[in-house]
Amino acid sequence: MRLRNVKNKEIILSNSSYFIKNPELYCGKWNNFFGNDNPIYIEIGMGKGKFIIENALKYPEINFIGIEKFDSVVAKCLPKIPDGINNLAIVRIDANNINNIFKNEISRIYLNFSDPWPKVRHASRRLSSKIFLDKYDKIFISNKEIYLRTDNRDLYIYSLMSFSENGYTLSNIIFDLHGKEDESLITTEYEDKFSNMGLPIYAVVAKKGVQNSK
Repeated sequence: MRLRNVKNKEIILSNSSYFIKNPELYCGKWNNFFGNDNPIYIEIGMGKGKFIIENALKYPEINFIGIEKFDSVVAKCLPKIPDGINNLAIVRIDANNINNIFKNEISRIYLNFSDPWPKVRHASRRLSSKIFLDKYDKIFISNKEIYLRTDNRDLYIYSLMSFSENGYTLSNIIFDLHGKEDESLITTEYEDKFSNMGLPIYAVVAKKGVQNSK
């Protein structure tokens, strides 16, 4: 999919206090950045930011970091963030480089509507592949929690298998997330689009080493 350029995107990025220009400087020290010891949740591939922003507003006791690799997408997210949010940061990196900015400090990862990379030869690029799960092992603080949503059934089945093969316990395995009304559910832009088209939204929670997670 070709991304549209955003006018003045460099100015938008440079003027936002939520955009972290050198995130590698905080590797292993993100709690110092936020000034507290609250859990840190990240969304890899945040898109235009609806999900991560609404979560930060709803859960001030959690620190949230949105990750996106495209300048233009980040530039669309930043103007949407209200002033005065103290538990949100936005970084622009490729997920392949995630170990350069986090180390043993993340409590939860959200994978929302990730690129399915449908060709078999591209399976290792999927964010739920063993290659990425091994990367995540190094950024989790102790317990491991991955929350995944997708509209792509093949990616969903692949992810269930990948999580299981890599020691994760699966729960909340849902083949139609919007099959029942839940006004408390925070959605993404893609999710709203696909759901309005009548497409099922698949979801799962994968955990490893978690006993009493809230």
